[in-house]
Amino acid sequence: MRWRESEGVGWLEAELPRTRVVFSTRSAGSVKADPRPLAAALGIDAGRILSGRQVHGAELAFHEKAGPGQLEVDGHVIREPGPIALVYTADCLPVALAGPEGAAMLHCGWRGMAAGIVARGAEAVAATHAVIGPGIGPCCYEVGEDVSSSFARLGGGVASGRMLDLPKVARRLLREAGVTDVESADLCTSCEEELFFSHRRDGGAGRQAGLAWIETEVD
Repeated sequence: MRWRESEGVGWLEAELPRTRVVFSTRSAGSVKADPRPLAAALGIDAGRILSGRQVHGAELAFHEKAGPGQLEVDGHVIREPGPIALVYTADCLPVALAGPEGAAMLHCGWRGMAAGIVARGAEAVAATHAVIGPGIGPCCYEVGEDVSSSFARLGGGVASGRMLDLPKVARRLLREAGVTDVESADLCTSCEEELFFSHRRDGGAGRQAGLAWIETEVD
């Protein structure tokens, strides 16, 4: 992953097979309120962006082309160049996947991961590669026993006392799903106040975004 900036907007960028991945920062403003500043900085058409009403579940939307829609989904699967998959985050993890069947962008909070969204997204694209974007870290994510026990089967290290390590949960779920190449930003949205919105830290409606799209192949 590398940092990029244009027109005063900064973002973290990664490359997966055939797929470009972007994780925005608060420098773009709240992407949920207005995606246009980020789209302009990235040089993409905001009309290509596909998002949904996120409900912390494991449902996926399968998109053949860009177009309007507000499905209740927490993941988006794309097969060809054109549509841009987007999820909103403010502590949950944005997780991008790529494989021979396409690309996916997932909104991964603890509920969605416990419900199986990582495995479903990986299966949908036959994922071989993944990248985990910024989200709340184990330094700041205090949870109850009911939450941490949801991931007890993943083994030691995913929780320490009341602190849950969401990125480690995502890594282990990806490994279970057969994804062998995984990169993680390892940036805590709650700690990095200048960079990210954080619902746990601030409340409020500000949201950054994770985006993924399949690049046009050039012969």
